[in-house]
Amino acid sequence: MEYKLAIIGFGNVGQGFAEILRDHGPRLLEQFGVRYTIVGVSDTLKGSVHDAAGLDPSDLIDAVRLSGNLDGVDVPDRGWDGAEMARLSSADIVIELSYTDLETGEPATGHIRAALEAGKHVVTSNKGPVALHYAELAAMARERGLEIGVEGTVMSGTPTVLTGMHLLRAAGIKRVQGILNGTCNYILTRMEEGSTYEDALDEAQKKGYAEADPAGDVEGFDAAGKVVILANLLMGVPIGMDDVDRTGISGLTPADIAEAREAGERWKLIGTLEPADGGVLASVRPERVPLSHPLASVGGATNAVTYSTELLGDVTLVGPGAGRIETGYSILVDLLEIHRTAPRAGR
Repeated sequence: MEYKLAIIGFGNVGQGFAEILRDHGPRLLEQFGVRYTIVGVSDTLKGSVHDAAGLDPSDLIDAVRLSGNLDGVDVPDRGWDGAEMARLSSADIVIELSYTDLETGEPATGHIRAALEAGKHVVTSNKGPVALHYAELAAMARERGLEIGVEGTVMSGTPTVLTGMHLLRAAGIKRVQGILNGTCNYILTRMEEGSTYEDALDEAQKKGYAEADPAGDVEGFDAAGKVVILANLLMGVPIGMDDVDRTGISGLTPADIAEAREAGERWKLIGTLEPADGGVLASVRPERVPLSHPLASVGGATNAVTYSTELLGDVTLVGPGAGRIETGYSILVDLLEIHRTAPRAGR
Protein backbone atom coordinates (compact mmCIF):
# COMPACT_ATOMS: atom_id res chain seq x y z
CA MET A 1 0.00 0.00 0.00
CA GLU A 2 1.27 3.46 -0.85
CA TYR A 3 0.91 6.51 1.37
CA LYS A 4 1.58 9.97 0.03
CA LEU A 5 3.17 12.36 2.49
CA ALA A 6 3.47 16.13 2.79
CA ILE A 7 6.11 17.46 5.19
CA ILE A 8 5.72 20.91 6.75
CA GLY A 9 9.06 21.96 8.17
CA PHE A 10 12.25 20.51 6.67
CA GLY A 11 14.81 21.06 9.40
CA ASN A 12 16.78 18.34 11.17
CA VAL A 13 13.78 16.11 11.88
CA GLY A 14 12.28 16.40 8.41
CA GLN A 15 15.60 15.68 6.78
CA GLY A 16 16.27 12.82 9.19
CA PHE A 17 12.94 11.26 8.25
CA ALA A 18 13.72 11.70 4.54
CA GLU A 19 17.02 9.91 5.14
CA ILE A 20 15.15 7.01 6.73
CA LEU A 21 12.91 6.69 3.66
CA ARG A 22 15.92 6.97 1.35
CA ASP A 23 17.93 4.31 3.17
CA HIS A 24 15.22 1.96 4.42
CA GLY A 25 12.31 2.31 1.99
CA PRO A 26 12.82 -1.14 0.39
CA ARG A 27 12.98 -2.83 3.80
CA LEU A 28 9.77 -1.11 4.93
CA LEU A 29 8.02 -2.35 1.80
CA GLU A 30 9.27 -5.89 2.37
CA GLN A 31 8.51 -6.00 6.10
CA PHE A 32 5.27 -4.03 6.31
CA GLY A 33 3.93 -3.88 2.78
CA VAL A 34 3.98 -0.08 2.74
CA ARG A 35 5.57 2.46 0.44
CA TYR A 36 5.87 6.03 1.68
CA THR A 37 6.13 8.65 -1.05
CA ILE A 38 6.89 12.27 -0.28
CA VAL A 39 4.80 14.49 -2.54
CA GLY A 40 5.32 17.87 -0.88
CA VAL A 41 7.64 19.81 1.39
CA SER A 42 7.02 23.29 2.75
CA ASP A 43 9.60 25.14 4.83
CA THR A 44 9.61 28.83 5.67
CA LEU A 45 13.33 29.21 4.99
CA LYS A 46 14.09 26.47 2.47
CA GLY A 47 11.11 26.89 0.16
CA SER A 48 8.16 24.79 -0.91
CA VAL A 49 7.83 22.06 -3.55
CA HIS A 50 5.02 19.72 -4.58
CA ASP A 51 4.73 16.97 -7.15
CA ALA A 52 1.81 14.53 -7.03
CA ALA A 53 3.97 11.97 -8.83
CA GLY A 54 6.40 11.93 -5.92
CA LEU A 55 9.70 13.48 -4.87
CA ASP A 56 12.95 11.58 -4.48
CA PRO A 57 14.16 11.89 -0.86
CA SER A 58 17.74 11.99 -2.12
CA ASP A 59 16.96 14.99 -4.32
CA LEU A 60 15.44 16.86 -1.38
CA ILE A 61 18.32 16.07 0.97
CA ASP A 62 21.00 16.90 -1.62
CA ALA A 63 19.33 20.18 -2.57
CA VAL A 64 19.35 21.39 1.03
CA ARG A 65 22.87 20.13 1.64
CA LEU A 66 24.28 21.86 -1.44
CA SER A 67 22.36 25.15 -1.49
CA GLY A 68 20.46 25.39 1.79
CA ASN A 69 17.12 25.45 -0.02
CA LEU A 70 14.79 23.52 -2.34
CA ASP A 71 15.00 25.92 -5.28
CA GLY A 72 16.90 23.41 -7.43
CA VAL A 73 14.25 20.68 -7.17
CA ASP A 74 12.25 20.49 -10.42
CA VAL A 75 8.52 20.39 -9.58
CA PRO A 76 5.21 21.51 -11.11
CA ASP A 77 4.05 23.28 -7.94
CA ARG A 78 6.00 25.48 -5.57
CA GLY A 79 5.56 28.40 -3.20
CA TRP A 80 2.83 26.97 -0.95
CA ASP A 81 3.00 27.93 2.71
CA GLY A 82 2.34 25.37 5.44
CA ALA A 83 -1.42 25.79 5.51
CA GLU A 84 -1.64 25.62 1.71
CA MET A 85 0.49 22.47 1.67
CA ALA A 86 -1.81 20.91 4.26
CA ARG A 87 -4.92 21.77 2.25
CA LEU A 88 -3.85 21.54 -1.39
CA SER A 89 -1.28 18.76 -1.53
CA SER A 90 -2.09 15.30 -2.86
CA ALA A 91 -0.96 13.77 0.44
CA ASP A 92 -2.86 11.23 2.49
CA ILE A 93 -0.88 12.15 5.61
CA VAL A 94 0.58 15.52 6.65
CA ILE A 95 3.74 15.46 8.76
CA GLU A 96 3.90 18.68 10.80
CA LEU A 97 7.44 19.55 11.89
CA SER A 98 7.53 23.34 11.75
CA TYR A 99 8.64 25.64 14.52
CA THR A 100 6.15 26.08 17.34
CA ASP A 101 6.05 27.25 20.94
CA LEU A 102 4.43 26.33 24.24
CA GLU A 103 2.51 29.60 24.53
CA THR A 104 0.25 29.49 21.46
CA GLY A 105 1.13 26.27 19.65
CA GLU A 106 1.29 28.19 16.40
CA PRO A 107 1.85 27.99 13.51
CA ALA A 108 1.82 24.21 13.85
CA THR A 109 -1.70 24.02 15.29
CA GLY A 110 -3.11 25.92 12.32
CA HIS A 111 -1.38 23.53 9.92
CA ILE A 112 -2.82 20.52 11.75
CA ARG A 113 -6.34 21.99 11.69
CA ALA A 114 -6.00 22.64 7.95
CA ALA A 115 -4.87 19.07 7.31
CA LEU A 116 -7.72 17.55 9.31
CA GLU A 117 -10.26 19.81 7.61
CA ALA A 118 -8.89 18.56 4.28
CA GLY A 119 -9.41 14.94 5.34
CA LYS A 120 -5.76 14.09 5.91
CA HIS A 121 -4.20 12.15 8.77
CA VAL A 122 -1.54 14.01 10.79
CA VAL A 123 1.75 13.05 12.39
CA THR A 124 3.67 15.59 14.46
CA SER A 125 6.62 15.83 16.84
CA ASN A 126 5.58 19.34 17.88
CA LYS A 127 4.82 19.66 21.59
CA GLY A 128 2.88 22.92 21.34
CA PRO A 129 -0.26 21.71 19.54
CA VAL A 130 -0.46 18.55 21.63
CA ALA A 131 0.19 20.20 25.01
CA LEU A 132 -2.17 23.11 24.37
CA HIS A 133 -4.85 21.93 21.95
CA TYR A 134 -4.90 18.13 21.92
CA ALA A 135 -8.53 17.69 23.01
CA GLU A 136 -9.78 19.95 20.21
CA LEU A 137 -7.54 18.37 17.55
CA ALA A 138 -8.36 14.82 18.65
CA ALA A 139 -12.09 15.63 18.47
CA MET A 140 -11.65 17.02 14.95
CA ALA A 141 -9.85 13.83 13.93
CA ARG A 142 -12.49 11.51 15.44
CA GLU A 143 -15.32 13.36 13.72
CA ARG A 144 -13.61 12.76 10.38
CA GLY A 145 -12.37 9.21 10.99
CA LEU A 146 -8.75 10.39 11.01
CA GLU A 147 -5.68 9.70 13.15
CA ILE A 148 -3.16 11.98 14.86
CA GLY A 149 0.24 10.50 15.64
CA VAL A 150 2.23 12.22 18.40
CA GLU A 151 4.88 9.70 19.49
CA GLY A 152 7.75 12.12 18.85
CA THR A 153 6.44 14.76 21.26
CA VAL A 154 7.87 12.91 24.28
CA MET A 155 11.36 11.32 24.31
CA SER A 156 11.83 11.54 20.56
CA GLY A 157 11.96 8.08 18.97
CA THR A 158 12.02 6.17 22.26
CA PRO A 159 8.54 4.53 22.20
CA THR A 160 7.06 6.26 25.22
CA VAL A 161 3.57 7.44 24.29
CA LEU A 162 2.30 4.40 22.40
CA THR A 163 3.81 2.06 24.99
CA GLY A 164 1.96 3.84 27.77
CA MET A 165 -1.30 4.20 25.84
CA HIS A 166 -1.59 0.72 24.38
CA LEU A 167 0.74 -1.71 26.16
CA LEU A 168 0.74 -0.54 29.78
CA ARG A 169 -2.67 1.04 30.29
CA ALA A 170 -4.27 -2.27 31.22
CA ALA A 171 -1.53 -2.80 33.80
CA GLY A 172 -2.99 0.10 35.79
CA ILE A 173 -0.63 3.07 35.65
CA LYS A 174 -0.37 4.51 39.15
CA ARG A 175 2.39 7.00 38.56
CA VAL A 176 4.63 8.30 35.80
CA GLN A 177 8.07 9.71 36.53
CA GLY A 178 10.50 10.78 33.87
CA ILE A 179 13.72 12.49 32.93
CA LEU A 180 12.14 14.33 30.04
CA ASN A 181 14.72 16.97 29.14
CA GLY A 182 18.16 15.90 27.95
CA THR A 183 19.70 19.35 28.38
CA CYS A 184 18.97 19.42 32.10
CA ASN A 185 20.12 15.86 32.56
CA TYR A 186 23.40 16.65 30.82
CA ILE A 187 23.97 19.70 33.02
CA LEU A 188 23.23 17.78 36.22
CA THR A 189 25.52 14.93 35.14
CA ARG A 190 28.38 17.37 34.47
CA MET A 191 27.78 19.14 37.79
CA GLU A 192 28.07 15.82 39.59
CA GLU A 193 31.38 15.33 37.77
CA GLY A 194 32.63 18.64 39.15
CA SER A 195 31.47 21.38 36.77
CA THR A 196 29.66 24.50 37.91
CA TYR A 197 26.14 25.11 36.60
CA GLU A 198 27.42 27.94 34.37
CA ASP A 199 30.20 25.83 32.85
CA ALA A 200 27.91 22.86 32.31
CA LEU A 201 25.32 25.06 30.61
CA ASP A 202 28.01 26.54 28.36
CA GLU A 203 29.09 23.02 27.38
CA ALA A 204 25.47 22.04 26.66
CA GLN A 205 25.07 25.07 24.38
CA LYS A 206 28.30 24.30 22.52
CA LYS A 207 27.17 20.71 21.97
CA GLY A 208 23.82 21.90 20.63
CA TYR A 209 21.79 20.48 23.52
CA ALA A 210 20.74 23.92 24.80
CA GLU A 211 19.52 26.98 22.92
CA ALA A 212 21.17 30.41 23.15
CA ASP A 213 18.25 31.25 25.45
CA PRO A 214 18.12 28.07 27.57
CA ALA A 215 15.15 29.05 29.75
CA GLY A 216 12.75 26.66 28.05
CA ASP A 217 14.96 23.76 29.11
CA VAL A 218 16.58 24.76 32.41
CA GLU A 219 13.45 26.33 33.91
CA GLY A 220 11.42 23.22 33.19
CA PHE A 221 9.01 24.48 30.52
CA ASP A 222 9.96 21.81 27.97
CA ALA A 223 9.58 19.00 30.51
CA ALA A 224 6.29 20.50 31.72
CA GLY A 225 4.91 20.39 28.19
CA LYS A 226 5.72 16.70 28.00
CA VAL A 227 4.07 16.07 31.37
CA VAL A 228 0.92 17.78 30.05
CA ILE A 229 0.99 15.57 26.95
CA LEU A 230 1.32 12.39 29.03
CA ALA A 231 -1.54 13.50 31.29
CA ASN A 232 -3.79 14.08 28.29
CA LEU A 233 -2.94 10.90 26.43
CA LEU A 234 -2.23 8.34 29.17
CA MET A 235 -4.61 9.45 31.90
CA GLY A 236 -7.26 11.25 29.87
CA VAL A 237 -7.01 14.34 32.07
CA PRO A 238 -6.97 17.61 30.07
CA ILE A 239 -4.54 19.66 32.15
CA GLY A 240 -2.63 22.68 30.87
CA MET A 241 0.80 24.17 31.42
CA ASP A 242 -0.42 26.22 34.38
CA ASP A 243 -1.48 23.03 36.15
CA VAL A 244 2.11 21.78 36.38
CA ASP A 245 4.00 22.66 39.57
CA ARG A 246 7.24 23.67 37.83
CA THR A 247 10.72 24.43 39.15
CA GLY A 248 13.89 24.39 37.06
CA ILE A 249 17.50 23.51 37.85
CA SER A 250 19.14 26.93 37.63
CA GLY A 251 19.13 27.35 41.41
CA LEU A 252 21.14 24.20 42.16
CA THR A 253 24.67 24.69 43.44
CA PRO A 254 27.77 22.48 43.71
CA ALA A 255 27.04 22.29 47.44
CA ASP A 256 23.60 20.81 46.70
CA ILE A 257 25.19 18.23 44.41
CA ALA A 258 27.79 17.30 47.03
CA GLU A 259 25.21 16.98 49.79
CA ALA A 260 23.15 14.56 47.70
CA ARG A 261 26.24 12.53 46.81
CA GLU A 262 27.19 12.16 50.47
CA ALA A 263 23.68 10.87 51.19
CA GLY A 264 23.91 8.27 48.40
CA GLU A 265 21.52 10.25 46.19
CA ARG A 266 21.60 12.08 42.88
CA TRP A 267 19.80 15.17 41.59
CA LYS A 268 17.51 14.71 38.60
CA LEU A 269 14.90 16.98 37.04
CA ILE A 270 11.85 14.73 37.36
CA GLY A 271 8.48 15.14 35.69
CA THR A 272 5.79 13.37 37.71
CA LEU A 273 2.14 12.46 37.17
CA GLU A 274 -0.03 10.83 39.83
CA PRO A 275 -3.83 10.31 39.83
CA ALA A 276 -5.57 12.31 42.56
CA ASP A 277 -9.30 12.80 43.25
CA GLY A 278 -10.42 12.26 39.67
CA GLY A 279 -7.61 14.41 38.29
CA VAL A 280 -3.83 14.32 38.42
CA LEU A 281 -1.03 15.91 40.37
CA ALA A 282 1.57 17.12 37.89
CA SER A 283 5.00 18.48 38.64
CA VAL A 284 8.44 19.16 37.20
CA ARG A 285 11.17 19.82 39.74
CA PRO A 286 14.69 18.86 40.78
CA GLU A 287 14.57 15.88 43.10
CA ARG A 288 17.14 13.88 45.01
CA VAL A 289 16.67 10.24 44.09
CA PRO A 290 18.46 7.30 45.72
CA LEU A 291 21.05 5.54 43.58
CA SER A 292 18.77 2.48 43.60
CA HIS A 293 16.04 4.42 41.79
CA PRO A 294 15.67 3.30 38.15
CA LEU A 295 16.18 6.89 36.92
CA ALA A 296 19.32 7.55 38.97
CA SER A 297 21.70 5.81 36.55
CA VAL A 298 20.45 7.68 33.47
CA GLY A 299 23.20 10.16 32.63
CA GLY A 300 24.13 12.68 29.96
CA ALA A 301 21.53 13.86 27.45
CA THR A 302 19.58 10.59 27.67
CA ASN A 303 15.89 10.58 28.62
CA ALA A 304 13.94 7.98 30.60
CA VAL A 305 10.48 7.34 31.96
CA THR A 306 9.29 4.95 34.66
CA TYR A 307 5.70 3.73 34.59
CA SER A 308 4.64 2.45 38.01
CA THR A 309 1.84 -0.05 37.48
CA GLU A 310 -0.41 -2.29 39.55
CA LEU A 311 0.27 -5.46 37.58
CA LEU A 312 3.88 -5.13 36.44
CA GLY A 313 5.47 -2.92 39.06
CA ASP A 314 7.93 -0.41 37.63
CA VAL A 315 8.61 -0.45 33.89
CA THR A 316 11.39 1.90 32.77
CA LEU A 317 12.17 2.98 29.22
CA VAL A 318 15.56 4.58 28.55
CA GLY A 319 16.61 6.12 25.25
CA PRO A 320 17.40 9.23 23.23
CA GLY A 321 15.19 12.26 23.80
CA ALA A 322 16.29 14.16 20.71
CA GLY A 323 18.19 13.73 17.48
CA ARG A 324 17.79 13.95 13.73
CA ILE A 325 17.33 10.25 12.96
CA GLU A 326 15.89 9.43 16.38
CA THR A 327 12.99 11.87 16.07
CA GLY A 328 12.63 10.96 12.41
CA TYR A 329 12.08 7.40 13.59
CA SER A 330 9.18 8.57 15.78
CA ILE A 331 7.49 9.82 12.61
CA LEU A 332 7.89 6.39 11.04
CA VAL A 333 6.43 4.73 14.15
CA ASP A 334 3.30 6.88 13.90
CA LEU A 335 2.99 6.25 10.16
CA LEU A 336 3.09 2.50 10.73
CA GLU A 337 0.50 2.85 13.50
CA ILE A 338 -1.80 4.68 11.06
CA HIS A 339 -1.24 1.88 8.56
CA ARG A 340 -2.24 -0.63 11.25
CA THR A 341 -5.34 1.20 12.50
CA ALA A 342 -6.55 2.95 9.35
CA PRO A 343 -5.32 0.81 6.45
CA ARG A 344 -7.64 2.44 3.92
CA ALA A 345 -5.74 5.71 4.30
CA GLY A 346 -3.32 4.74 1.53
CA ARG A 347 -3.76 3.96 -2.11
